[in-house]
Amino acid sequence: MTNELSAKEQLSLLLDKCEAVISEEELLKKLEESKKEKRPLKIKYGADPSAPDIHLGHTVVIQKLKTFQDLGHEVVFLIGDFTAMIGDPSGRSKTRVPLTKEQILANAKTYQEQIFKILDKKKTRIVYNSDWLGKMTFSDVINLASRYTVARMLERDDFSKRYKNNSPITILEFLYPLVQGYDSVVINADVEMGGTDQTFNMLVGRDIQREYGQMPQVVMTMPILEGTDGVQKMSKSLGNYIGITEDASAIYGKLMSISDELMFNYYKLLTEMTGEDVEGLKKDISEGMKHPMDAKKKLAFLLTEKFHNKEKAEAAEEHFKKVFSQRENPEEISEITYDQEKVWIIQILKDAGFVSSASEARRIISQGGVKVNDEKISSHSAEIPVNGQILRCGKRNFIRLKKI
Repeated sequence: MTNELSAKEQLSLLLDKCEAVISEEELLKKLEESKKEKRPLKIKYGADPSAPDIHLGHTVVIQKLKTFQDLGHEVVFLIGDFTAMIGDPSGRSKTRVPLTKEQILANAKTYQEQIFKILDKKKTRIVYNSDWLGKMTFSDVINLASRYTVARMLERDDFSKRYKNNSPITILEFLYPLVQGYDSVVINADVEMGGTDQTFNMLVGRDIQREYGQMPQVVMTMPILEGTDGVQKMSKSLGNYIGITEDASAIYGKLMSISDELMFNYYKLLTEMTGEDVEGLKKDISEGMKHPMDAKKKLAFLLTEKFHNKEKAEAAEEHFKKVFSQRENPEEISEITYDQEKVWIIQILKDAGFVSSASEARRIISQGGVKVNDEKISSHSAEIPVNGQILRCGKRNFIRLKKI
């Protein structure tokens, strides 16, 4: 280890922005032993490859893993290719449909291509839990299952609710936290990290490690990042996500669309700013010393640069100024062609893929979100000439109308 910080100094850095640590005393002891023995701690992070893209919500935990690496510790990035075939029941109100082996492996490959935008490849060990779970005999599974009780499983909030509502809970779902805990045994994890929604699973890991004669892992949870809507957690299925592999203009534009209040949480969880720094920024804005738009532009630039580079961040910033701030059209606009002279506005929006239904189109029109040549369309029955006009839907969707 090259890190010269004391165990207490390391602890202070690691606790910053964490939601909970179980327990601080145990973590400090592990850090002290690590320094004394000159042995890096094994930090486990389990990735469920149920979706192929990493978004900003995932990076809240991954950035803390990078802090561990910077302090000289080893990250064991576990891809749950075997457990994904069960399906994590966390936060589920009904049984989840398992993925196929082919889907899982394709998603896992994408994960590996993305995590090293943040993590140090030299200090990261990638493992697949199918390497050991796939080799367990039925006797091994029975042995594992004997080490935990149904009563303890039903302490889990989502299981408890489903049980009270007479909703199905499969035995398979009970196995998920057990095998996740067994992963910690195989790795001999010192620390396991995850979001707050993984707390139960990680605590089971502590119990299972004790059952197998190991020192229990410290559990560290990070806050759940809200999506761009500022309401629900960031999720691709909810459409409120920002993927780290999206193009620079998309990342920049999506960040500029978030609310001022949400901006502060993004600063806190996604940048190097401390909680004290964020409070200072809030104060400067509330006292009129800094404009919120300038702060948001800085956030958008920082995160775009982080996942691309400075040149692309500058280009994305310029694109945003040109298209949105100066209300100019982008240089490259897709075209849609018709053989009529005029076309119903709702039909155009559907054909362009900007809406999925007529009702959604009417709602956007009513909210003033549709313009043709920068003139707002207010009528749901409007027929638009198709001789080169540029239609804009929302902030980022443009289409040029042409006649065949």
